Parts: sequence; structure tokens; C-alpha cells
Amino acid sequence: MTRECPDSADTLRATIRDTKQRLKRDLPDYRGAFERARDDILTQVERIRAERAAGEHPIPRFAADDIIAGRLSEADRQRIRQRGACAVAGVFPAERARHWNAEIGDYLERNRFMQRLANAADDPYFGELEQGKPQIYGVYWSSPQVQARQDARLCDVQVFLNRLWDAGEEFDPGHLASYADRLRRRPPGSGSLGLSPHVDGGSVERWLDDGFRYVYRHVFRGVPERFDPFAALGRTQVREIASPAVCSMFRTFQGWTALTPQRSGAGTLNLIPIANVMSYLLLRALQDDVPEDDLCGARPGRALSVDPHWHAPLLEALTPIPDLEPGDTIWWHCDVVHAVDPEHDGEYDSNVMYIGAAPWCDKNAAYLPGQWQAFVEGRTPPDFAPDDFEVDFTGRARPADLDALGRQQMGG
Repeated sequence: MTRECPDSADTLRATIRDTKQRLKRDLPDYRGAFERARDDILTQVERIRAERAAGEHPIPRFAADDIIAGRLSEADRQRIRQRGACAVAGVFPAERARHWNAEIGDYLERNRFMQRLANAADDPYFGELEQGKPQIYGVYWSSPQVQARQDARLCDVQVFLNRLWDAGEEFDPGHLASYADRLRRRPPGSGSLGLSPHVDGGSVERWLDDGFRYVYRHVFRGVPERFDPFAALGRTQVREIASPAVCSMFRTFQGWTALTPQRSGAGTLNLIPIANVMSYLLLRALQDDVPEDDLCGARPGRALSVDPHWHAPLLEALTPIPDLEPGDTIWWHCDVVHAVDPEHDGEYDSNVMYIGAAPWCDKNAAYLPGQWQAFVEGRTPPDFAPDDFEVDFTGRARPADLDALGRQQMGG
């Protein structure tokens, strides 16, 4: 489910101005509400900084075997809910992940992918982010990607993550929908190809769309302390503005599966591990120093940028993920701010598969028929710029490569 982008810049500015005036009118104490949200978030920022200074990692890390066997405590679960992220070690055997990495490399080379990439469709999603366009490849149907998405151990981890939410009637946490996403491959020494801090899954519509405002109703009603980022009510009803690379499925967590070692400063992921950070971001845009027709620089159809001009205190908590080995995964809540190193100063390629956690719900089920047809034909899935690279690729996965679980998750 998507919504249309305002048809002109003037219309967008007028819509933003009218919406902000209405939100302020309905929340006369918008300054006090922001101050309370700010105080809570900055307390968390200081706690994260203190943990880093003490040599502790703010992002919790667990073994996949412990998650699958149900050995995590409620305190462990609460820490994930607070930080909005966790690393999970050993989801796949390291040797299998290394083999997948080599297999993907062969798949790209055999099909002359880099030559085709020069004619790629325009993808404006990251255009306003400081470090520009990343090394993300519009490849979805390689055999390793399809194998990984339907792997039972990965699915068990995804179900665990879904069950951290208060799902209510919004989604079935134990039933997964597969979301075909891309690859990231970044060689050592590459610079200016990272992603500056941002949030996916909606930008201006977080203020403008009725569904988003309902998700964040406690924030906009002036009680940000009541906002629970793991309360699912309304999450599957929001309407994102359609744009290439804007995910129109609901993901409880976004995720990376490491195909090569991931190290700090070596082209890897950084997070601001604060699950309820949206209370700060939403109310910040309503403050008097922000122009009435602006939302701290948010643009439709783009990632929601976390800007040093407007959000500088948050950036003190930007933290590299724990070191990952091939076959490990990292997961972050759909509202969590994330970025990628602008420089790759390491010794390994930084290669990952994007695989998030998408539970079964009406919103996600509605996306699957279009994705299934793209899979059958080797085309780009509906959410992405239509490069259709893989239509004639040799060695791409086919429906016959799906097992029963994979076919179920694809809606086939």
C-alpha cells in the first residue's frame, strides 16, 4: 500500500505547513513534549557513550543456537527492545557463507553485471544523503540469496524477532513473508560510497499520513513516554510514498547477512541503538527554529536523513556494529537510525545480503503476487528501480529451487 507524492514542491510545502500548524494546534505544549522526549533520548545517548568508554558494546550479541533453543532470558529480550538491534552469530556456517560469497561473485562475472550496471535505472532514494549512492547491486535472484531466505535457521531467528513485538491483530509473528532485497559488495579502499545516518520506510509521510500519525499517536498527543516502538497497532496500515527502493512491505527488523568479515571502519554498518528515537525526530520538526514548510530536511520518496544541523546530539550515539564473521547477521528495528562507513579502510571486501524480517499480514501478502511474477521472469521486484538485469542471467534461481517453506513465504 502506497500513497502518491505531492505533485509539486509548492504543494508539498503547503501541505507540510498546514499539517504542522494542525499538529501544533492539537498539541499546544509541543515544546514541553519535545523537551521530555529529548531528555529521555539524550539519557540513552550518554549511557551508550559510557558503555563504549568502558569497553562494552551497546548492541547486544547472541548466538543463533541460543535463540533457536529458546535460551534467551526476558532481560535479554528487553535489552533488544531497548536498543532496537542485535547481532546474531552463527546463523549460517561460515564456510557456507564464504561459498555463497564466491558463488555470487561468479554469478555477477559470468553475466557481465558490472557492464550492465552502467545502464542501471535511476534510483534517487539515497540522493540527498551526504555520502551519495552506495555500492548496492540490483540483484535479487541469485541462488545464494534464495537459499538464505528460505533457510530454516534464519527463519527461526526472524520469528524470534517478530515475537519481540506486541503483534496484536496486526500480524502473525510465526508466519513469514519473504522480501527479496539486494546485495551490497564493497572492496577495500573504497571511499565516499557509504550511507549517512538515516531511517528507511517513510520520510515526510511520518508526519503527513494518517496511518503514520496513528502509529506515533502518543508522540503527537504530547506523551512521548507512552510511545512503544514495539507496539504493532497501526503499523501495517501506513502508506509510504511510492519511490524506487522504498519498501512497501512491513518489516519488523531490517537485516544484513554477512558474507565476509564485518569490521568497524571497514565499510560496515553503524547504528544509533535507540529504539524509541522517533519520538525525538518527530517532535524536533515541530519546534520553532524549523521553518514552517520544512520537516528538518525530509524529502518525499527519500530516506529520512538524520541531519547534523537538526539532530546533532543523536550522532554521539552512532556506534559500529559488533564484529561479524561470515554467516553472522545483524538486525535493527524499522525505526532505528543507521549508516554505513564512508571509508573502507579494512582488508576484506564488505559483502552482505540484505534480508529483513517480514511477518505475514495483509499489507505484506498484497505485495507477494507482484514479487512472485518478478521471480518467475527474473525481473526486478516491484519496490525497486526496474533494471531487470537478471531476466537473461544464467544460473539464476527458479521456482523449482524453492522448498515448501520458501514457496509458502513467497506466496507461491
